[in-house]
Amino acid sequence: MRVDRRNPLKGQHAVVTGASRGLGRAIAQELYDLGANVTLIARSEALLSETAALLPATPGRGVCVAPADVTDGAALKHAIDKGQGQFGAANILVNNAGAAEGIPFLKMDMAAWHRTMDLNVTSVVVATQHVLGAMVKANAGRIVNIASVAGLKGVAYASAYTASKHALVGLTRALALECARRGVTVNAVCPGYADTPMLEKSVRNIIEKTARSEDEVRKTLSAGNPQGRFVTPEEVAAAVGWLCLPAAASINGIVLPIAGGEV
Repeated sequence: MRVDRRNPLKGQHAVVTGASRGLGRAIAQELYDLGANVTLIARSEALLSETAALLPATPGRGVCVAPADVTDGAALKHAIDKGQGQFGAANILVNNAGAAEGIPFLKMDMAAWHRTMDLNVTSVVVATQHVLGAMVKANAGRIVNIASVAGLKGVAYASAYTASKHALVGLTRALALECARRGVTVNAVCPGYADTPMLEKSVRNIIEKTARSEDEVRKTLSAGNPQGRFVTPEEVAAAVGWLCLPAAASINGIVLPIAGGEV
């Protein structure tokens, strides 16, 4: 089949969770620019509308704003179905929604553990199970999980987050094998510290607990990247876009660090 090189995802339907800001917003923009129809999912309808406003009206593609808390399985499925009612079955799923809580292990209660697992892992399982059947039936599909370098190494004071991202990496590898002969690829992208609202939240938390200056905290965090800087959302989005291209049909089960050589 001949691919439109200017719009290689033309006619495709991409679902992006956590699309209201940061990495999710950049990923949604990238997939839309590549020609896909995009369903935007996150809790805040106002922020999702801001994302949608960044996607210029273009003949042949559209945007569906579908607010939902992804930790509510029924709400997540309803949001996906809203997009599928508009654009047809999802061909691309980007599981981006996630969050980290910086808590020493001995101070972490089970509520914090379950919050992290529900958001970073269980929501991925729910969304993936909801769309995978149609992808398998069509013998075509792309699933990209946004993990973290924390899924490839340990991160102190973030044990729940680290465990959740290791789980997401394992899920990616296992599912890639199950789908290998079914026309569906499953991959993960593992960013290092990225310049996003989640990073800003981490910086504020460290400042409150240590009384260090913002400049000191940002320098300390960026020092973990051998390039001495934070990853940009656009760099992560470009990697996701590549994994969703028709030409990436043989890229399956990879766990791709976007971290300047950190891992």
